[in-house]
Amino acid sequence: MQTHILITGASRGIGAAIAEALTTNATKVVALSSADGDLADPTTPDRLWQSSLDRLGGRIDVLVNNAGVFEANPIDDSDADWLANWNRTIQVNLTASAQLCRHAVRHWQNRKSAGRLVNIASRAAYRGDSPAHWHYAAAKAGVVAMTKTIARAYAKDGILAFAICPGFTMTGMADEYLESRGGDKLLADIPLGRVAMPDEVGEMARWCATQAPASMTGAVLDVNGASYVR
Repeated sequence: MQTHILITGASRGIGAAIAEALTTNATKVVALSSADGDLADPTTPDRLWQSSLDRLGGRIDVLVNNAGVFEANPIDDSDADWLANWNRTIQVNLTASAQLCRHAVRHWQNRKSAGRLVNIASRAAYRGDSPAHWHYAAAKAGVVAMTKTIARAYAKDGILAFAICPGFTMTGMADEYLESRGGDKLLADIPLGRVAMPDEVGEMARWCATQAPASMTGAVLDVNGASYVR
């Protein structure tokens, strides 16, 4: 029987690499992109879950939450703008993932079946981020805490949850950030001497989604070239 997989944020970068890694003869994948709906709209995750469930014949075995935004939010912005930007990033990066995780957990409970969650967080969850990205770090820390909570709560039901925390990864989003912050200096902080490649994160997600042992549930995997070790 094929494994049915739902992936968000799969149009480019890490998400596209995850989709490629997980697309095999043994899987059926729904790879969502921003064209399928704006996750800043709180009603979108519910709609995407149902439409994806319909496309997958009423069964989803694996959920990979990768969709996210990385947008600057300077503290000198107006109060209204700062709060709006904060809320947008929290909604897209954390709340939408939580909504989809909730649907997945309830789906597996109702079916009395096992399931796997793979949530893409960030190194920022542990070491923080730039002064303009409080919201991003906070959201990703929330993703890690949520993943651990799900793992602890539902392991008895065969529901497994993993988080992956990339550092800088060679995507368009990271390219822009590296350039703005002085790429050479940032690379000097990575002992490996380079940023991660999307296919490296894709392989980690594939393994968590399909092969990682059950006893590993709740684990947080780093992929940052030893730029942050814990």
